[in-house]
Amino acid sequence: MPELLIEFFSEEIPARMQARAADDLKRLVTEKLAANGLSFDTAEAHSTPRRLALVIDGLAERTADVREEKKGPRVGSPEQAVAGFLKSAGLTSLDQCEQRDTGKGVFYFAVAEKKGRATAEVLAEIIPAVMGDFPWPKSMRWGTGTVRWVRPLHSIIALFGGVVLEGSFDLGGAQGKLAFGNSTRGHRFLSPDAFTVESFADYKAKLHAAHVVLDRAERKAKIKADAEALAAQEGLTLSPDDGLLEEVAGLVEWPVALVGTIDETFMDVPSEVLITSMRTHQKYFALLDKAGKMAPRFVVVANTVTADGGKAIVAGNERVLRARLSDAKFFWDQDRKTKLEDRVSKLGAITFHAKLGTVAEKVTRVQVLAAEIARAIGADADAATRAALLSKADLVTEVVGEFPEVQGIMGRYYALGEGENPAVAEAIAEHYKPLGPSDSCPTAPVSVAVALADKLDTLVGFFAIDEKPTGSKDPYALRRAALGIIRLILENGLRLNLTQLFKAAHGAYTVGGFAAAEGVATDLMAFFADRLKVTLRDQGVRHDLVDAVFALGGEDDLVRLLARVKALQTFVGSEEGANLLAAYKRASNIVRIEEKKDGKAYDQPVDPALLTLAEEKDLYGALSGAGETARPLLAKEDFTGTMAALARLRGPVDAFFDKVTVNAEQADLRANRLRLLSQIRATLNAVADFSRIEG
Repeated sequence: MPELLIEFFSEEIPARMQARAADDLKRLVTEKLAANGLSFDTAEAHSTPRRLALVIDGLAERTADVREEKKGPRVGSPEQAVAGFLKSAGLTSLDQCEQRDTGKGVFYFAVAEKKGRATAEVLAEIIPAVMGDFPWPKSMRWGTGTVRWVRPLHSIIALFGGVVLEGSFDLGGAQGKLAFGNSTRGHRFLSPDAFTVESFADYKAKLHAAHVVLDRAERKAKIKADAEALAAQEGLTLSPDDGLLEEVAGLVEWPVALVGTIDETFMDVPSEVLITSMRTHQKYFALLDKAGKMAPRFVVVANTVTADGGKAIVAGNERVLRARLSDAKFFWDQDRKTKLEDRVSKLGAITFHAKLGTVAEKVTRVQVLAAEIARAIGADADAATRAALLSKADLVTEVVGEFPEVQGIMGRYYALGEGENPAVAEAIAEHYKPLGPSDSCPTAPVSVAVALADKLDTLVGFFAIDEKPTGSKDPYALRRAALGIIRLILENGLRLNLTQLFKAAHGAYTVGGFAAAEGVATDLMAFFADRLKVTLRDQGVRHDLVDAVFALGGEDDLVRLLARVKALQTFVGSEEGANLLAAYKRASNIVRIEEKKDGKAYDQPVDPALLTLAEEKDLYGALSGAGETARPLLAKEDFTGTMAALARLRGPVDAFFDKVTVNAEQADLRANRLRLLSQIRATLNAVADFSRIEG
């Protein structure tokens, strides 16, 4: 079956847009193919700095014939109904319709047969439509054209079965139309001449011969392998940086890795500053020595091959790097002349949020909260207070002003240089952590206390002024803050009452216009329940079990909650637990239906004197025994033991439903049996709200 090949060749596409653009091209074309009834076997999209390409295999040469039927009114219907049907079907007379007996009467049917079209015709319409719909984050017009594209377009390859499609893309204005063709160009400098292609295999091979590696994954693999080989020649290793690797792959079509040298005079600057400067401004990879420390070497990836083996390129990049690092070293030297504590007052000039005050005010609040948390988890409260005081001071340093990515990290360096307690210095560096699921989580007690205090202050403040996340919008990263708190608590096994901490954080604010502390705490617990589901889902824990435990109310100790949820998951995953859950739902449904019918509740105590059958007596005894066994186990937080006690109810419950008629004719027996079913519900709900559990 014929192959479709598309290429949009242009000026350089920004690296950050390329991978997404390739995905968009594939999505838009395949969606339009499906809308036209065209299926295919495979679709593969590619991107380089100067081109987007798509190859689709397995397309038919024609679309299928289509027979469409439209049912109309009954024969003999009013003239107005018939006329409306004919108009909607695009017909002019009933003679063009069929009459069919449907078993419910004779109806008119309009039948239209649409012949298939040549796929080439359809594709010639699809490609310009896709280009017009392309969702570039940013686009431009050029020359006298009126159409927008990410960068000026030079050519369009559109081949179907090796034949150029008849079509074009209208650029608008005096630029006119850019006709589909079968030619492209290779590397801008190494192979600038145009060449024609016949198929995707031919296209890819000729591009490679013209110094273009089409496949993005292949470019990334080459960059990484060549950089690692250069590092190994120096007795070093490549510092892992997937983000930089992704970006550099979007900057070059023919990657050539080269190694350069960093002047020793800059090596006393913290490595985080050096690496940030190199990767942000120059796109250089850092190299590490055997001890894992930054070495005075870097790897630059050029987009060309030179006669001198890259010596001039390396020399030029070393010269540019010296200028960059000279600035960094100057800032580093200047910053160390002023102590962190002396910078704290300057935080009053930085607004945290218009309704929440300045960063200086935030620091004051975090000090109070960090000390309280430190006392609760057995950390040094004085060290936590000191770390909170200095935690944001590096925001007003020159280095952080130039490289915001190293905030906190620089505070640690400055604190250690000033002789601060190492625990305080580490807390300054770690109080922003964890920044995401792949980031490390602090474990040092002082660091944990300050990190929790900082995030709690932020969450409470924004919830109190009703700046909560909505849908996909979370401008203040509150979901990330909540997930960070969850990780800090669970990974360190901290026994904290979140509700109390929410109220303590709320009380530290002195600004007005706040929602009440109780309401903020309630909203935040619901918010945390949702975030906890996200965290536990990655651990294989069902979301409905989290709901079931939260529904009990009053549970804000995440460690205890997690233990209860995991014991519950093991329980409902067992045969006894699954059957008991089914029995719970059966009992609950019966009680709910009868309560609604009778207009009263059956949650009163069971009357033992009215238990006449052995099965109901056994169930009553089992429920009483399970409750007595479970209560002390719950108090000791032995949730596994509690579940084991509940599991013993399965036999008596099954026997009850097999032998006992709940809706007995005697009113008092019926009411007592309904109370017994209600007791099943109450006994199990002491552990979790089983009505929230699916299955």
